[in-house]
Amino acid sequence: MIIKYSISILLLFGVLACSQAPKLDLYTLDTSTNTKVHKTVYKTKSIKVVYPQSLREAISEKMNFSYSNSEQGSYQNSQWSNHLAKLLQANFIETLEESHLFKAVLSDSSTAQENYRLESNIFAFHHRVRGEASHAIVSIQFNLINAQTGQLVKSKRLSYQESTTSLDAKGYAQATNRILQRLSQDLLLWL
Repeated sequence: MIIKYSISILLLFGVLACSQAPKLDLYTLDTSTNTKVHKTVYKTKSIKVVYPQSLREAISEKMNFSYSNSEQGSYQNSQWSNHLAKLLQANFIETLEESHLFKAVLSDSSTAQENYRLESNIFAFHHRVRGEASHAIVSIQFNLINAQTGQLVKSKRLSYQESTTSLDAKGYAQATNRILQRLSQDLLLWL
């Protein structure tokens, strides 16, 4: 009887230990700039920020990394707090709203008519690890479109590489946030 009881307890502990999922770490993009633009030609205009598209990167909630040009993967126990394109779109909207560069900043779900559209294409957004060297990599092209004519007003590709403080997802997220602080400032300067 004691042997059956002991075996039952061991099996119970074994099942409980196997059923516990590892902790999932969530990271977000925190890039508030609080930069106000006082003189602008867009002060009476509105802009719609279009949902970013990806040309090379597979984007989702997954945090991507690469160990070589042909080896890529995603962190298993760490991810972005939302779909990366949604986080970026929210960041661009927040940056433009805080700047007061435009009269109104709209998301692409708005039915309001806009004067300009800001389109973005993601070329790179990942953690690059090469031996002991580790960098957050971000490359995004922005297109400012006149909404009435459909004409391209201007276009600019912003690319960054930022060293990480560690080789893990946390170091990558911190470096990415530093990049997006710079990207937000550069986006406002470009507009």
